[in-house]
Amino acid sequence: MNHCFTYGSLMCEDIFAAVTGLDTRGVDARLDGYSRHPVIGTDYPAIRLTAAASVPGRLYFDLTPGAIERLDRFEGDEYRREVVKITLADGSHCDAWVYVFDTTQHHRLGEAAWDFDRFLRTGKARFMQRHPPTSL
Repeated sequence: MNHCFTYGSLMCEDIFAAVTGLDTRGVDARLDGYSRHPVIGTDYPAIRLTAAASVPGRLYFDLTPGAIERLDRFEGDEYRREVVKITLADGSHCDAWVYVFDTTQHHRLGEAAWDFDRFLRTGKARFMQRHPPTSL
């Protein structure tokens, strides 16, 4: 199983390609039982367990072991890679990796929901300045 559910900056296929080295397309999907919040002082989000919530995102299929290793380095020590059940747009389910914010870091999460559209309008340019494709 080498699928990966993304819910933040990696939903952007150009950023995902820069990180993984893969030219692949994701599909819309949803992760139930989690909520997505901004990491204070950054442009990216994190997720945490929240029973009555769900997180929209993109699911990428059949990643190479090298791509998973690159994702692990990109996400760093703040996140743990876990297997979760993802719901696809057609209602079907599959298992995938997801990066969950470490519980010791939850004090760094904002209370509001992270806004992907806002990230695209204002945060992505800042993110790309801080993390140019050559550094990913």
